[in-house]
Amino acid sequence: MEADYSIELGKDDPVLDFPWTDPSGKLRYFDLKRHPELMEKIEEVREFPELAEFLRVINSGRSAFESAKCDAWVTTELSDEENIFNASHKCASYVDLVASSLEARGTYKLHRQFAGKWKELMRRVPEISASAELCLRRCFSVGPAETTDGFYFTLYVNGYGEDEFVARKNWNIGLGLTGNAIVQLSAGF
Repeated sequence: MEADYSIELGKDDPVLDFPWTDPSGKLRYFDLKRHPELMEKIEEVREFPELAEFLRVINSGRSAFESAKCDAWVTTELSDEENIFNASHKCASYVDLVASSLEARGTYKLHRQFAGKWKELMRRVPEISASAELCLRRCFSVGPAETTDGFYFTLYVNGYGEDEFVARKNWNIGLGLTGNAIVQLSAGF
């Protein structure tokens, strides 16, 4: 499994306002860490039930993180870099991960170390037609009294195959391996 991380802290890079609501009010953050019963409200989980298991793991008490946003899709549009997988289909997803601890959320060094350890651990997993990338980005946590500056990760997981079924199967395996790595490293976070 291909795995890497990046740091995106420039002024034009994505940021996360946490908790969030889209301007139309149709979509919003669901606190799955403290209210797992809200999983059924997430549209992506209905279309991609495999995502539900990943979200359960990430929002469990064993994880130092909680999910903030997610999406999943299937496509036949692959980049030149993805040609190494010799595939025609890709099942892709992203999940924004926020540290559950406010203190940890505000610590750049902790996030950077976690990303490096995650990359090393992911490079030891079996070779499958999947990839994962952890992107370190800026987060603004909106609290009752103030907004605090901190960090979060966007985790991209992609599965590849000669058809949608195989791509989705490889994506699901990649999600499982990635979730296990995050939980395994959570104790040190």
